[in-house]
Amino acid sequence: MSEVKIRKGESVDKALRRLKKKLDKEGIMREIRAHRHFEKPSEKKRRKAARARIRALQTPRY
Repeated sequence: MSEVKIRKGESVDKALRRLKKKLDKEGIMREIRAHRHFEKPSEKKRRKAARARIRALQTPRY
């Protein structure tokens, strides 16, 4: 479980921003979204292949 302690003189908004950045860096929010509903293995493969296709198109060829 991630936690962020509020520093002396720090606003709650800044601490919340640090927490969000920390959660994003650890990939916790992505994992929570992935577990919202069950995804069949075939859907996972299809999504993974689509992501690889997009990444292949974006990389420069020399």
